[in-house]
Amino acid sequence: MNAPATIPPVPAPEAVASWRSYRRLAPYIRPYWRGLVMVLLISALSTALGLAQPYLSKLLIDDALLRRDMGELVRIAAIMVVITLAGFAVNILASYRYVALSAAMLFDIRAALLRHLQTLSPRFYGSFRLGDLVSRINSDVSDVQRIAADTMLSVVSNLLFFVGCVAMMLWLDWRLFLVSIVLVPASLLAFAWCQRRLTALTATMRQRGADLGSLLVDTIMGMRVVASLRAGEHEVARFRRSNDAFVAAMLRMQTASYLAGGLPGTLMTAATSAVILYGGALIIDGRLSIGTLVAFMTYHMRLLSPVQTLMGLTAGLASARVSLGRIFALFDTAPEVVERADAARFAPAGGTIRFEGVSMRYDREPVLADADFTIAGGSICAVLGESGAGKSTMADLMVRYFDPVAGRILIDGQDLRDLRLDDLRREVILVDQAPHLFHDTIAANIAFAMPEASRAEIEAAARAAGLDRFVARLPEGYDTLAGERGLALSAGERQRIVLARAILRRPGVLILDEPTSALDAETEQLVAGRLREALPDATLVIITHKPALARIADSVLTVEAGRVRMTRGAVLADA
Repeated sequence: MNAPATIPPVPAPEAVASWRSYRRLAPYIRPYWRGLVMVLLISALSTALGLAQPYLSKLLIDDALLRRDMGELVRIAAIMVVITLAGFAVNILASYRYVALSAAMLFDIRAALLRHLQTLSPRFYGSFRLGDLVSRINSDVSDVQRIAADTMLSVVSNLLFFVGCVAMMLWLDWRLFLVSIVLVPASLLAFAWCQRRLTALTATMRQRGADLGSLLVDTIMGMRVVASLRAGEHEVARFRRSNDAFVAAMLRMQTASYLAGGLPGTLMTAATSAVILYGGALIIDGRLSIGTLVAFMTYHMRLLSPVQTLMGLTAGLASARVSLGRIFALFDTAPEVVERADAARFAPAGGTIRFEGVSMRYDREPVLADADFTIAGGSICAVLGESGAGKSTMADLMVRYFDPVAGRILIDGQDLRDLRLDDLRREVILVDQAPHLFHDTIAANIAFAMPEASRAEIEAAARAAGLDRFVARLPEGYDTLAGERGLALSAGERQRIVLARAILRRPGVLILDEPTSALDAETEQLVAGRLREALPDATLVIITHKPALARIADSVLTVEAGRVRMTRGAVLADA
C-alpha cells in the first residue's frame, strides 16, 4: 500500500540560501556560455584599456614633463584620448550584451518555475500563502535578474581590474606593494563578518516582505467581509504591525550593508598613508622616480575602488542568494503526481471509468475507503453526498491530481498511472465548483489556450452552456471583459462560461463538480437539457445536490463517509 498523501513541505529559504544556490544556476547558464565567454573577453579588453591609463601617467611625467619633450607630451595625450574613448565604447558593448543574456537566462528560470508549479497538486496552492508565492515568482526572480544584470558583471569586471592592478603594482615596485597590502587581512575579516550578517538579515527581510504581501492579498480578497463587519481599522492595525516588522528588518539590513561597504574599505584606505611615506622616502633616496610613485599611487587608489565595490556588492549578492534560495525551495517541492518515463499514449474508446478498491486519505485522515464501481462509457452518472463526503476527491482522482493510496482507477481498461498526463487531461476535463476566469473577454475565457477555436465554435459552446441569451444582452457581446477573476460577472455566469470552456474542448469524459450551484431552476433545466446534446458520446460525471441534474442521470452514486454505493443504475464493478 502506498503512503498517505501529504503535501510536500517547502524547504525553509534559510536552509538553501548558500553559495550552492549559485551552482544550481548552471543548467540555465549553460545554453548561453558562448555569449558569456564573449562578454568576459570584452570585459578583459575593457580592463586592459583601464589599466593603461595610470601607466601612461608615469610616461607623461618621466618621459615628457621632466624631460620637457613637447612632442612626447602630445603623443601621450593623444593615446590617452583614444584609450578613453575605446574604453567607453567597449564598456557599453559589454554591458548591453550581458544584460541581454541575463534577461534570457532569468526568463528561462521563471518559465521553468511556472512549468514546475503546474505539476503541483491543488492542495499545495490551498496550503501555500498566495502573497508569498507571488513574492517568490515576481519579486525574488526580479531581484535575481537585477543582480544578474548589474552586480554579476560588476563583480567580473572589478575582479579583472583588481588582478590587473596587483600585477602592475608588483611590476612597478614590489616593496611598495607589500606596504600597500598590510591591512588586507583585517579588511577580509571584516568583509567575511559583514557577509554572514547580511545573509541572515536579508533572509529575515524577505520573509517579512512576504508576510506583508500575504496580508495585503488576504485583505483585498476579503474586502467585502472587511467592509461588512466594519473591520477597516482592525485591518489597518494588522497592516501596521506587519509593516513595522518589515521596516525594522530592512533597517537592520541597511545598517549591515553600510558597514559591509564602508568598514573594510576604510581599513584599506589607511594603507595609503604608509605608501605615501615609504614611496616618498624612496624618491628622496633616488631609488624611485616620481612618475613611478604617481603611477603606483594611481593603481593603489584604483585598487581600493574594486575592493570597495566588491565589498559594497555584498548586500546585492546576499539578497540574490536569499532570493535564489526562496526560488529553489519551490523547485524542491516535489509534485504528488509524477508521469512515468514510459507513459503510454491515451487512446479513448468509449470513456468507461472503473474504480477498483480505491482508497484515499490525507495525513492519515480517510476520505475514500475501498471504492469499487464502474461508470459506463457514454453514460451520465450523478454523484451525490454531503459536503466533505469525498465527492470532490473522486473527481480529483479521475483527472489524476492525486494518486490513490490503494487500488487503481482505469479508463477504457487503462490504469491512469500508465498514461501521459497531457493525453489524460485532454480527454478527461474537470470543471471545478469554484470557477476561475481570467481578466479577458468572455470569448477569450471560453477559448482559453485554444487560439485555433473559431468564433462559431465559441458561440456554439456558449449556447450549449446556456450563455447565448445572457451574452446577447451585453453591448459588447462576447468581447465583454469578465473582470479580475471574473468578478464583473455573477457566480452563475462564471459557472456557465467555465462550462462552455470545457464543452469547446469536446472531451471524452467531462466531470462537473457542482456545475449549476449558482443557477436558478429555469437556467439549470436549460443547461441540463443542452449538455447531452452538445456532447452526445461523452461520459458525463456530475457531482451535484440538484435534483434536476440527478434526474437526467443514467446512474447515481452516493458517497457517505468515504463509502461509495449505488443508489440507481448498474454501476457496481462486479454486477
